[in-house]
Amino acid sequence: MATRISSSSGVHLIQRRGPAALLLSSRSGPSWTASKPCFWIRRRRSGVALCCAEVGYKVKRKSSKFLEEREIAGITTVSGSGSHEWESVPDIWRTSAQKYGDRVAVLDPYHDPPSKLTYKQLEEEILNFAEGLRQIGTLPEEKISLFADNSSRWLVADQGIMVTGAINVVRGARSTDEELFQIYTHSESVGLIVDDPKFLKRLADSLIPRVKVRYVVLLWDDKLNASENVAMKDIPFYTYNEITELGKEKRHFLVESLDEGKKIEFEPIKPDDVATLMYTSGTSGMPKGVMLTHRNILHQINNLWEVVPCQVGDRFLSMLPSWHAYERACEYFIFTHGIEQVYTNVNYLKQDLKQYQPQYLISVPLVYETLYSSIQKQISASSTGRKLVALTLIKISLLYMEAKRIYEGKALSKNPREPPLFFCILDWLFARLVAVTLFPLHFLAKKLLYSKIHSAIGISKAGISGGGSLPMHIDKFFEAIGVKVQNGYGLTETSPVAACRRPDCNVLGTVGPPIKHTEIKIVEIETGELVTDGLKGIVKIRGPQVMKGYYKNKTSTEAALDRDGWFNTGDIGWIAPKHAIGRSRLCGGMLVLEGRAKDTIVLTTGENVEPAEIEEAAMRSSLIQQIVVIGQDQRRLGAIVVPNKDEVISIFLVKKEELTNEKVLKLLNEEVRTWTAGCAFQIGPILVVDEPFTVDNGLMTPTMKVRRDKVTAQYCDQITNMYK
Repeated sequence: MATRISSSSGVHLIQRRGPAALLLSSRSGPSWTASKPCFWIRRRRSGVALCCAEVGYKVKRKSSKFLEEREIAGITTVSGSGSHEWESVPDIWRTSAQKYGDRVAVLDPYHDPPSKLTYKQLEEEILNFAEGLRQIGTLPEEKISLFADNSSRWLVADQGIMVTGAINVVRGARSTDEELFQIYTHSESVGLIVDDPKFLKRLADSLIPRVKVRYVVLLWDDKLNASENVAMKDIPFYTYNEITELGKEKRHFLVESLDEGKKIEFEPIKPDDVATLMYTSGTSGMPKGVMLTHRNILHQINNLWEVVPCQVGDRFLSMLPSWHAYERACEYFIFTHGIEQVYTNVNYLKQDLKQYQPQYLISVPLVYETLYSSIQKQISASSTGRKLVALTLIKISLLYMEAKRIYEGKALSKNPREPPLFFCILDWLFARLVAVTLFPLHFLAKKLLYSKIHSAIGISKAGISGGGSLPMHIDKFFEAIGVKVQNGYGLTETSPVAACRRPDCNVLGTVGPPIKHTEIKIVEIETGELVTDGLKGIVKIRGPQVMKGYYKNKTSTEAALDRDGWFNTGDIGWIAPKHAIGRSRLCGGMLVLEGRAKDTIVLTTGENVEPAEIEEAAMRSSLIQQIVVIGQDQRRLGAIVVPNKDEVISIFLVKKEELTNEKVLKLLNEEVRTWTAGCAFQIGPILVVDEPFTVDNGLMTPTMKVRRDKVTAQYCDQITNMYK
């Protein structure tokens, strides 16, 4: 049975049995007529209510041509179709379902219910979700806010929105209420898809009363009374299962129509259509909405294999926010190669690394720093003898790998002049001699120590690091123990990967060469003139992955993108000079980063200081948890330091001394000076603070970057007193 509500135009709105299902039909096929893109049927205790059913203009269906051709024209593509047919991001799911069918695509063990989907099942979920969104009134090019954290259903919702031709606006649950409000309103979103009832309750109190919301979809928790727990008034509310069931029913209806010989009108999604709006992390100021097209993202999907040569059946561990451009592009890419992705989070990372033994881990530097600290703590907790042996073996391995880099030609150099041949020969011979001498002890370390570390963390092929600066000591440590970490570089505006180290040429200290079809140049900071290799300046990028522009922000777009398509990253870096011989002969063309131009500290002496190098050096201390170098418009540098309380307390316990603020300040001062002694600039006064910089207190972005402006603003008075 169905309830049919007719309009004078001949368009029929049909409410079938089941969850708030709206089917729109007319004599011309699945196209439908409306004066406003807001048809829905709302269930009420008093009956069925139809909202916004005014008649006006005709709206065509927009579709992912390759993915939905079965529903559009009844065609089943020949198995094994290649990526050359992809015109939009969702097209990849048809190819993957055909190639990898019953292989497990995603494993999500920590949500309720736990999810395990094969490639075929994942494709069906995406198609059902997309059709369900159409039936509740989602139109092409509309903005739908997807505010949720990493999960298998996030992936389905993300791709489901894209299939409809709508544009998803993504953000995580850890963003502030005000930030989510700004993003929702600035993007002109009309619908809202959220994570769970707890987050929905929060938004119902802070966001929903202040904006126009056509509908709300809840991804997790299928309780039908979830909407009664939040004050959403008359806003239509759907669960994930309701949307997918509604879509499944409608897709069956469309196939039946095709069987009856009815032709379906549609407009294919074009490569240059905007696929998503991604708002920058906002380390300072209001985030800007980056418009990424299907072409931008498909560039990443088609060209990341040379960086991550994954094979069918490889397992990846996913823990970054899915809305982060880095995680998102990598996910799309790996799903085109038949991998299994396991969703985890920071609470389960260590146990999941051991349990699932992933071939790859894609994450930010902070995760590798955490793993490094965990390994160091385990070594420190062992007996004195074992600790001494372990630390000695690690030092030997570090020396061995340094010698190995030299004779292999992978030792980075900034000198544009090629070294003399005689010197290169001596350098090579000495490095070989050192490596041969140390190799037996390095091999012993692999058997006695590193094999245990490998069994605990997996990562048998590579860890891919991006989204921030990877500290050199972390880089060297993982190289020494035999865990390959490939450092990469990119921005949201570049979809995001622009450069990355390759498995066969993993040059430490760099972020590798540009990926395919990408150009990188360095220009002088003041004049914009091209500089020679080895000299630092502003990094500029040009390629198919560069954004369309900032949404509703012409001024910022023109400032970032010039007429020739070069994007100004605002990052400071240099390109390694090309040498035909010597220890750096394989480093030519590699990009090296040295911080953000806007982070540069200008002292009253006129000297420019890049704080990243100093902070990285100080963070090597086990006593320092976080540090922010300061000193703008001062005669000397200072620093705000968050101590590692456990380590500090342990030192005073060993010394059997009373722990006082004065003694802690003196200890940390000595520690900072010791670890930064090799830097060009030294730290003067320091301010010790108890509260760590976190996402929750607003001192870090959701992608775990310190908000320098927020930190200095919060401690403004103390900083002023510190410099008196």
